[in-house]
Amino acid sequence: MGTKIHTAAAGPPTPLPNRSPTTTPGGHHGGPGQCEIDPEREGHRGAPILSPSSSQPTQRQQRRNERRPHGRSSPHQEWWRGPVPALQPAPGRRRPLTDARQERCRSLFLTVPRSGGDRSTRSPRASQRTPRRDRLGSTPRWPSARSTRRQARLLKLLVVRSVGMPSIACSAMRHTHHQHHREEGDAFTRHKRHVITSLIGVGAGVALWVSYNNRTEAASSLTVAEKEEEGFGGRRSGLPEYSLDELSKHATLKDRVWVAYRHGVYDITDYINQHPGGDKIMMGAGGSVEPFWALYAVHKNPHVLNLFEKYRIGNLKEDDVGSSVSDMTDPYGREPRRHVALKPSSRKPFNAEPPLGLLVDNLITPKELFYVRNHLPVPEIDAQTYELEVCIEGGGGNREHTLTLPDIKKYPKHTITATIMCAGNRRSEMTKVKAVKGLSWGQAAIGNATWSGTRLCDVLKDLGVTEATTDALHVQFEGLDTDPAHMPYGSSIPIEKALDPHGDVLLAYEMNGEPIPRDHGFPLRVVVPGVVGARNVKWLGRIIVSKNESDAHWQQNDYKGFAPNVDWDTVDFKKSPAIQELPVISAICEPQEGAKVKVKDGKVKVRGYAWSGGGRKIIRVDVSSDGGRTWQAADTLSSDLSRHPRAWGWTLWTAEVPVNTGGQVELCAKAVDSQYNTQPENFENIWNLRGVLANAYHRVHITSVK
Repeated sequence: MGTKIHTAAAGPPTPLPNRSPTTTPGGHHGGPGQCEIDPEREGHRGAPILSPSSSQPTQRQQRRNERRPHGRSSPHQEWWRGPVPALQPAPGRRRPLTDARQERCRSLFLTVPRSGGDRSTRSPRASQRTPRRDRLGSTPRWPSARSTRRQARLLKLLVVRSVGMPSIACSAMRHTHHQHHREEGDAFTRHKRHVITSLIGVGAGVALWVSYNNRTEAASSLTVAEKEEEGFGGRRSGLPEYSLDELSKHATLKDRVWVAYRHGVYDITDYINQHPGGDKIMMGAGGSVEPFWALYAVHKNPHVLNLFEKYRIGNLKEDDVGSSVSDMTDPYGREPRRHVALKPSSRKPFNAEPPLGLLVDNLITPKELFYVRNHLPVPEIDAQTYELEVCIEGGGGNREHTLTLPDIKKYPKHTITATIMCAGNRRSEMTKVKAVKGLSWGQAAIGNATWSGTRLCDVLKDLGVTEATTDALHVQFEGLDTDPAHMPYGSSIPIEKALDPHGDVLLAYEMNGEPIPRDHGFPLRVVVPGVVGARNVKWLGRIIVSKNESDAHWQQNDYKGFAPNVDWDTVDFKKSPAIQELPVISAICEPQEGAKVKVKDGKVKVRGYAWSGGGRKIIRVDVSSDGGRTWQAADTLSSDLSRHPRAWGWTLWTAEVPVNTGGQVELCAKAVDSQYNTQPENFENIWNLRGVLANAYHRVHITSVK
C-alpha cells in the first residue's frame, strides 16, 4: 500500500489511537521553537509538515509547503499525471531491473495514499489487492515506519538504477541529508540487532541441540541396556524352586555358596576365586545379591549377567521374589544435579564424560564439564561438622588426630594446575581388539583444573611425620562413600610422593577457584598430581600413614595392568603392582570419527590434547593424515608454565595437515614427553583384561569434502 499524504488544506490528521506525538526541541530542523511531530509520519518527507496540536500550519511549515514543486490543493489531487516512462538500466549496470521490479516501482509511483475520498486512481496492480479498509474493517491507518522505510529504499534504488526519471524520484522522496544519515544509522542499528539476535539464537539452538542429542543418546543406550537386563534372571521352566530359607543354608564354601538374583537361584561356589571383586561376593552368600548390586550397578551389564546365568540351578519361589529389596530406599536417590552435556556410561553409580568437541575448548576444564567417576553413591556431607581423621601407625602404637575443615584451612594455601585421568580412558578403543571388563569410556575421561588447598606434607610434618622420623612406606586414603558392608572406597600412594614438597599432593577444598562440587569430592579430596585418578580419593574421611599398602579392593584387585595373554581364568592380581603414574597419552578431539570435513587450501585442522603422568611435560605431538606413514609436528602447543618434573597439567595442540579432497582419511596422533617417552602404535600390543592404560596412537577416520 502507498504512503498517505496530508496537505495543509486537509487540516490536521486524526491522531493515532494509543499513540501520542513526540515533541522535539528546536523544530524539525533544529530551529527556534518547538514542533510536535508524530514519529510515524515524520519519515514521509513528501508530505507537508503539520502540527497535530494546531489547526493551522506554522509559518515555517507554510514556507516549506510553498516551495514544493507540486502544491497540494486537495487531498484527492494526484501528484503524478501522465504516462510512466519505461525504466531502463543505467549505463554500466550489470544487473538490469527485472520486469517484476519495474512493475513494483511503477506501483509505488501510481499508488497515492490519501486520508479518504476517491480510491479510483490506483495502479492496476494495487487495484487487484483487497483495500485496507475491507481487510482490516477500519478506516485507513498511517503506515508503519518499517513499511515507509522499505518504500523509501525502493525509490532510492530507482534513482540509482534508472535514467530519465531522477527528478520524479527526487520529488517523490524529498530526502534531506539529515534523514539520509539517520536512516543509514537506523539500518546499521537494525542490522547490528539482527546479528546479535541471530548469534544468540544460534547459540541457544546449538545448546538445545547438544542437550537434546546427548540426552537422546544416553536415554537410548541406557534403555537398550535396561531391556537387555530384563532378559536375565527371569523365571525359567523346568528348574526346581527354592525359598529364601533354603537359600540361607548355603552361605559357606563347605555348604556350597548359593545366591539369588530376581527369579533365579545360582550356585557360584566355583566362580568365587575368579570374581574380580574378590571375596566381596560373599556378602550376598545365602541370600540375594540385589541389595549389593544396587550399589555395584556395574554388574548389571549383559556380559556379567550372561556369565552369571551359567551358574543357574533353579528358580526362586514367587513369594520371595523382590522381598530383599522391597523395603530399601534407592541409595542413589539424593545424587547431585549434573550438566546435561555429560554423556553417562552408567547411572548407578553415575559415571560420565563430556562431549569430545567441548573438551579442548578450554585449557582449564569447567567443573560442570569435568568427567565424573564414582564407584558408590555420592555422600551428603555437612562442611560445618566435617572431620578428617589422621592415623599414624608405628612408633610403639597408633596416634590418632582429628582435623576440622577450618583446621585444614589454617595451613598455607597452595594452588596447582593438574590433570586427572581415569585409568580406563579410551577403553572403548581397546575393546575393539578383544572384549574387556569395565565402563566403555571414550577419549574424554580426563580433565584439567586448578586445585587449591593444603599440602599433605605440611600436615604430616606438623603431626611429626617426616622422612627422618617414619619408617612408613605408604599413605592410605579412605573416602566417606561406603558399600553395604560399610567399607569405604580406599587407595594409597607411596610415602615418598606424600612427603615430597615438590610432589604437590594437596588436601584440596577448591576447584577452579570455587568450593569443590559434590561430584568431585566436597568438602575435601586428595589430589595426587601425575598419578592415576583412582588414587585421588574424593570425600576424604581418613588418612593412614602405614607400612602397608591399602587393602581396599580398588588397590589390590583393580587398576592394575597385565600382559595380553592373561585372561580372567589365569589372572593373579597379586603379581602386578597398582597403577600410580600414568604413561604418555594423546587424543584427537576434532574432527571426530566418521565426520565429513571441508578441506581448506588442501588442509584440514586437527585439535586434541596430550598428557603424561609423573610431571613429565609434553614437548611434541606428531600428527599424520595417511594412517601413520608420514608425520608432522603439531603447529601449536598450549599449556601452563610449569616445567618438568612438576608439569602436572595437560597440553592442548593444533595442527593443519594436508589431505586429498573427496576421499577417506585416517588421522593419527602420538605425543612425546620430556623424557622422550612416546605412545605404542596399536592396541594389540598393550591389550589387557581390564582395559586400562589404553594409550596407543589415536586414530580417527574422516571423509574429506570440498
